[in-house]
Amino acid sequence: MLLKKCLFYGLMFFYLYTLAFGIFMTDTLRIPAPVIFCMLLFFVQKPLLDFGYTNELIVFVIGVFLYQVVGLSNYITFFAILLTIIPCSLYFNYFIGASKSRYYASILMFFFLLMCSMIIMVLDHSMAGTIDPIRSMLLGEPVKQSPAGLAVTQFNFGYQVVAITTFAFIAACTTGQYLIVRILVLAACVACIYLGMNRSAFISFGAGVTLFLFIYYRYKAVFLVAATAIICFGLYTYVLKDNVDDKNNILSKNQAKEANDFNRANMAAENLKIFADYPFGLIFYGKTWDEVTYRNPLFTFGLSSHNAYLMFITLLGPFLGIGLLWAIYYKTVRLFWQTIKNVKHKGSAIYVAIFFTFIAISLNALSHNGWLMSVDGPTIFIYFAVLHYNRLKDPVKQTEPVQEELAVA
Repeated sequence: MLLKKCLFYGLMFFYLYTLAFGIFMTDTLRIPAPVIFCMLLFFVQKPLLDFGYTNELIVFVIGVFLYQVVGLSNYITFFAILLTIIPCSLYFNYFIGASKSRYYASILMFFFLLMCSMIIMVLDHSMAGTIDPIRSMLLGEPVKQSPAGLAVTQFNFGYQVVAITTFAFIAACTTGQYLIVRILVLAACVACIYLGMNRSAFISFGAGVTLFLFIYYRYKAVFLVAATAIICFGLYTYVLKDNVDDKNNILSKNQAKEANDFNRANMAAENLKIFADYPFGLIFYGKTWDEVTYRNPLFTFGLSSHNAYLMFITLLGPFLGIGLLWAIYYKTVRLFWQTIKNVKHKGSAIYVAIFFTFIAISLNALSHNGWLMSVDGPTIFIYFAVLHYNRLKDPVKQTEPVQEELAVA
């Protein structure tokens, strides 16, 4: 029985590890992520017989195919993305199924992994020579940017920062932790963002948390936001400013010359010019991104607008692009109003934190190429976690007990 439990948690850990850090197959772990998932099927307990993610998978397949294959002629990425999305949907529908204990255990383990990535990032500031080889080993490929956590680049790491900080602070609020605990969690979140050197992560975290505070505390949120700003200023002035590397933080990065060289607003403006020249989408004109950007000064080095939604619509056109975006986000938009109604319900504390985390990482895609349909960072796990919670609450869903419930699962 002990061996069975160890195998159960070990497989669960390795599968969530691949989802959290975008690992498909590495030199360290010579087993593809879908194979790990298939091994987890031996531990299925109470699967939901009614597969609930058919429509989402259809939209994902169509959207990723049109974007990666038709638009970018990238077949390898297309199959790699599908081999991440499909097992993730099956993981929630069959492995988690109707088990609330497995649902919460998966969430806690997933965010524990992200917390470990934050610790590695902090250590990377002062011990880069030791930490970077460890990062490379854990990721299975050479790291390209430092300091960062378990991510090849700081851009990918930004999604991890957004997810863990937003979730941690909001969960501290919704679970009714003491005020001192909330302040300490907020301080830790701000420190991770400050050292994480990702400006979009700061904006996304701020937007997600501010929206939550106004919904949860209403008019009191004005004072809370002001108090938070004062705390952050004090934390920077008296703790961070004189005790960390003054070259590797979000403020120094924002003041660097490169910050103006690749201004997101200017890049988006250049992208909009291309969209104006090809209003029905590049795929309908038989054009590739490289073919239409050679005259644009900001895109001469193969860059994009660093706005995942704008890029998606530019390649697929407004009708097809916006239609697919609406199809993939429709359920989450509908669930938003339900979440507002139950925002103070004790039984929904973790779900509320997950939902606003999804909002934050969705906003983060406004400044990066990676997003939900490219399964960057923790996006796909959080997406299905948001959708699956409501299936757990529905007693009508048919389940089938496959084996005895593991006492700890």
